[in-house]
Amino acid sequence: MGLDEVSQRDKETDKPADDPSLSLDFLAVDEFLKTLIDARVLKTAFELGLIDRLADHRSGSTEALGRAVGVDPQGMRFLVDLLAANRVTEERGGDLRLTRRFQTALRYRDLLEVKLDYVGFTINDFADLFTALVRDPSAFMGHARLFALFDYRRCFEFTPENYSLTRNWMRITSTLTRYDARACLRAYDFSGFRRMLDIGGNSGEFILQLCRHNPDLHGTVFDLPLVCEIGTEHVLAEPEHARISFISADIRREPVPFGFDLITFKSMLHDWPADDARQFIDKAVRALEPGGTLLIFERAKLDIGDTTPPMAMIPNLLFFRSYRLASEYEDQMRALGMQEVGHRVVELDSPYFIVSGRKP
Repeated sequence: MGLDEVSQRDKETDKPADDPSLSLDFLAVDEFLKTLIDARVLKTAFELGLIDRLADHRSGSTEALGRAVGVDPQGMRFLVDLLAANRVTEERGGDLRLTRRFQTALRYRDLLEVKLDYVGFTINDFADLFTALVRDPSAFMGHARLFALFDYRRCFEFTPENYSLTRNWMRITSTLTRYDARACLRAYDFSGFRRMLDIGGNSGEFILQLCRHNPDLHGTVFDLPLVCEIGTEHVLAEPEHARISFISADIRREPVPFGFDLITFKSMLHDWPADDARQFIDKAVRALEPGGTLLIFERAKLDIGDTTPPMAMIPNLLFFRSYRLASEYEDQMRALGMQEVGHRVVELDSPYFIVSGRKP
């Protein structure tokens, strides 16, 4: 099936666009994170409390707002001019206010702030280590802060330090999943499934979103011990928590449990070398119930095109070697005897794909 056919099928199977819980309006966030200057100025506006004051009071004079946030007139004028250039704020009749477009982005403040933090954490890797990234991947991995952040070796034993570091990166992945899951839900019908296993399912956020839209679905996360502990805390306050469970395990060394009619890999396989990823898929297919579905939801191999990516994409650029073609997963599924294998493309900040196949 060609991409044009896939795109057309997506249009035909999308959930209703008027369902606010599946809106893709959150993509507006990236419009305000195009450059380093844009991102840094916006983060400062959050840190000073300026965004909150404008959100709460709708508008105010630049002078009064400057006094309220503790910035002198010259500094405030400079800040406001930079915010206006990024279409965060506008001035009308001497009053400063948030633009309508930024108000849309601000509805997804959790995502906006996580992206600001994530980009801020990885900017030095890109600025200082890009030559190593393209020429010597091993040297890049050995020095990049990115791999110190996602250090899965810390996910086995509870210590206060391990807990804090694991919770930090899980905050990022959980927030990103909260929103990109919407595109998966719009493009794929999960209503026929009853028992789901999400391998490398992290905090349970992907399962949580699927359970929220499919009341008959029960989901289990299969992940490392400390991840499962933090994940249990993550979903505990949600109405769906009774339908979400966790299994602490290392898929590299332990078998995948049986009894599931849907097994998923969501933004997990790209974290591992190709041989490991193939082993994980093989284990999942063997464990899957007959008639069940294996589904992979991943960012597609990056295609830069003729436009420089925005700053918000920096963390993904650092993973450029890790993303694969949908056909690689399709070929393995077919070799393992899976039927009805295919993929569809969904557009977010860059293309993702959903690969699925049914076990006979």
